[in-house]
Amino acid sequence: MEYAIELRGITKTFGEVIANNNISLAVRRGEILSLLGENGSGKTTLMNMLSGIYYPDAGQIFVDGKEVTIRTPKDAYALGIGMIHQHFKLVDVFTAAENMTLGMEDGSSLKLKDVKQKIREICDKFGFHVDPDKKVYDMSVSEKQTLEIVKVLYRGAEILILDEPTAVLTPQETEQLFAVIRNMKAHGKAVIIITHKLHEVLSISDRVSILRKGEYIGTVDTADATELSLTEMMVGQKVELNIDRPTPKNPSPRIVVEHVTCLSPEGVKMVDDVSFTAYGGEILGIAGISGCGQKELLEAIAGLQTVEAGGSITYYAPGETEKRELIGCSPREISQLGVSLSFVPEDRLGMGLVGSMGMTDNMMLKNYMNGKSPFTERKAPRILAEKIREELEVVTPGISTPVRRLSGGNVQKVLVGREIASSPTVLMTAYAVRGLDINTSYTIYHLLNEQKAKGVAVIYVGEDLDVLLALCDRILVLCGGKLNGIVDGREATKEGVGLMMTNLASEGGEA
Repeated sequence: MEYAIELRGITKTFGEVIANNNISLAVRRGEILSLLGENGSGKTTLMNMLSGIYYPDAGQIFVDGKEVTIRTPKDAYALGIGMIHQHFKLVDVFTAAENMTLGMEDGSSLKLKDVKQKIREICDKFGFHVDPDKKVYDMSVSEKQTLEIVKVLYRGAEILILDEPTAVLTPQETEQLFAVIRNMKAHGKAVIIITHKLHEVLSISDRVSILRKGEYIGTVDTADATELSLTEMMVGQKVELNIDRPTPKNPSPRIVVEHVTCLSPEGVKMVDDVSFTAYGGEILGIAGISGCGQKELLEAIAGLQTVEAGGSITYYAPGETEKRELIGCSPREISQLGVSLSFVPEDRLGMGLVGSMGMTDNMMLKNYMNGKSPFTERKAPRILAEKIREELEVVTPGISTPVRRLSGGNVQKVLVGREIASSPTVLMTAYAVRGLDINTSYTIYHLLNEQKAKGVAVIYVGEDLDVLLALCDRILVLCGGKLNGIVDGREATKEGVGLMMTNLASEGGEA
């Protein structure tokens, strides 16, 4: 059988690190192939060689049975290969039609009228909806992703690579995307999806190829696979895929948020009159479409976001009746009040860690102010760094290696490990398992449950509703910065929460 793309013996190294070692796999036309593997297994590196971002050290690439050389993204486009990256490559101030022409040699001579017409033709053919005149900054996350897919189709892509395409989509948006992908398959396109969500792999793909530590493990028909069998192939051993959710013991109020409103620099309400209570000994999930105020709400509690007058954020220490008002306090002042608060922000290297520093120095950032000498104490941070490296299996050449050189998943392990190690009474995490493989994700879930058992109030912002419904005791749903209800995690449904996220329904109030 002739394949749309065939890789033979592909090898890629970065210094002493072997990212891909002698990998051979293929995808047919009219087929959806999922690419699975743990963090650092080489999935994205392999696809970056197909899209012209990297060039292989050894091996051959065949398109439609002919050997080709792909040195640049331009070469990839010429061969009909288009990659939709996890982080969108769009210019916010341009319209959809204007973004379409970027990077095209004849872009200056293209008439926008003709561009818009071609966009409409693509949308009609595959079932998309794109407004050619809409500015990117006015688009939702799913609209931006749709535009990225239309952009590669506009350039004539017959082979599409999607990197974590459902990471920030609601269940309804995911189903719409899958319908379009199936439509592209029906039109003979070859589609490769990189994802960590096993239930989506089983739902959408025809075959699954698995990588482990840069090695090709094998390809199986999806019809013959289960979540458990795929996980065992990914990690090389049996893995228990049940998320524990112990019943909260003696939950007590820890953080009480009342009428909190936060504005963007432009004066837009990012958080709009939100009130809730987070209890010690429970995991409170926060669900919402990306950009609906989750980030700003956590930052307000952490002292990083200004709260408008009339709002209140009150902290109750374990076993004490005295309360402490946090509004108006900086993170350092919150710590000086005796509040042990840990925050894993969404922006790992922008807010959470310093990319140019190694693990030891990043451990030290958390408590260097506690030193009694003008010289920084490095022994304890070094021991902590080694402990986190061992327990969370952080893949790094050494604890002094700058963390920016680590994969996204390993950076996340360093950040989560550091924040949990500080023995918090309140632990807030924004997308703690984003980009993490299934094995490491379950390690993080276990760590969060350990904190819950210790009486910590855990606030968990997540994008995977299946995880929110399996892990969290209660789920707070935000829509457009407003609180659209709080539901019991044991009784809520995925569809119901998804509808609440898009403001189409509300399932009760405080649970």
